[in-house]
Amino acid sequence: MKVQYGDACLSLQQVYEWTSKFMNGISSATDSPRPGQAHPVVTPEAIAAVEATVKGNRRVTVNEIAANLHLSHGSAHRIVHDRK
Repeated sequence: MKVQYGDACLSLQQVYEWTSKFMNGISSATDSPRPGQAHPVVTPEAIAAVEATVKGNRRVTVNEIAANLHLSHGSAHRIVHDRK
């Protein structure tokens, strides 16, 4: 199979693991939610606060936004750069 599909092919160990899971009643290959996963912080309130901060100072950095609004760097970056 590796010759036919290349790197997109599952390893033999992964095939064995999935076969075992499906035989034991697991019906989906997707990850199930786990307790303790981070909750989304990109809320309408956070977006509005970031927009107000940027309108007040166009030269503010993502790190400053994150620190001032108690957001992670990634959340602040996502709000600043992924607005549509």
